[in-house]
Amino acid sequence: MNLRLLVTGGAGFIGSNFVHAMLTSSAGYSVTVLDKLTYAGNLDNLAGLENHPRFVFQQGDICDSELVGRILGRGIDAVLNFAAESHVDRSILDPTEFARTNVLGTLSVLEASRRHKVARYLQVSTDEVYGSLGPSGSFTEDSPLQPNSPYAASKAAADLIVRSYHQTYGLPALITRCSNNYGPYQFPEKLIPLLVTNTLEGRALPIYGDGLNVRDWIHVQDHCEALERILHQGREGEVYNVGARSEATNLKIVRSIVSILGKDEGLITFVKDRPGHDRRYAIDPSKLENELGWKARIPFEEGIRQTVDWYCRNSAWVARVRSGEYQRYYSRMYDNRQRTLSELK
Repeated sequence: MNLRLLVTGGAGFIGSNFVHAMLTSSAGYSVTVLDKLTYAGNLDNLAGLENHPRFVFQQGDICDSELVGRILGRGIDAVLNFAAESHVDRSILDPTEFARTNVLGTLSVLEASRRHKVARYLQVSTDEVYGSLGPSGSFTEDSPLQPNSPYAASKAAADLIVRSYHQTYGLPALITRCSNNYGPYQFPEKLIPLLVTNTLEGRALPIYGDGLNVRDWIHVQDHCEALERILHQGREGEVYNVGARSEATNLKIVRSIVSILGKDEGLITFVKDRPGHDRRYAIDPSKLENELGWKARIPFEEGIRQTVDWYCRNSAWVARVRSGEYQRYYSRMYDNRQRTLSELK
């Protein structure tokens, strides 16, 4: 069956990887991308698809309910909502835009999906809605929502609105909550591409606090395969956690990247911790594995080498996305807050 997909936020990191995967799939999907093209939405991420016969790009805001309705009115079978403001640090600086896009934008897409009776709605969420874990245990789908940043709170609110549309209106909606993604096309404000690009340039490698915050990492390709499986086989009204059981401290991540690139650990620089910094995340994907037969395939050691290699080979892409706005943001976040590894010890 040739499913007609609307992918909101399809020019962003995870969204663009999903679009590429669907258009190279043997399933014959037709994909319409709606993206506002903010600093993190980049048409370069969709390069090579301009003349694809089953691809349409529409620039626009998910908060524009009339535009979303017009797109759905052309004939869409399933909506995948990736569109979101997604960086915790930026949400601390300016939470208003996060509430607007992540909450009101989601509501706009949900309402249009309800009016146009889409057959499937998939909300792409995050493990950050669960808050912070202690030294043991993992988040399950039954873990309470305890967001600790404005970003996480906005995503938790969106999840609850999605749930309400299923319970109240019968919208065939599902929610996925994934652990930290890495891979091609990730904007360099995020940890791994920031560290890779700074290492290549011999710049300081800023790490919050003591560097021992733990994240659970998954390659974006594995995430996209999980989303496709859930789109087809997931049970309506359900939440599915997506993860690869690959925990690592931020310090381990930076040391891995420095080692791959053959650089000096002296570049590692500790900066003042951010407010409300969650100590540890870990996802239990057992429900997804047991119900739908999906399992992550890419080991972190292999995936991180592939990712480092991608950024090395795509320096022109990096140069284009690191605009003046990015440089101003970087200076605001990291300058004058640094401690070296030797000073921390």
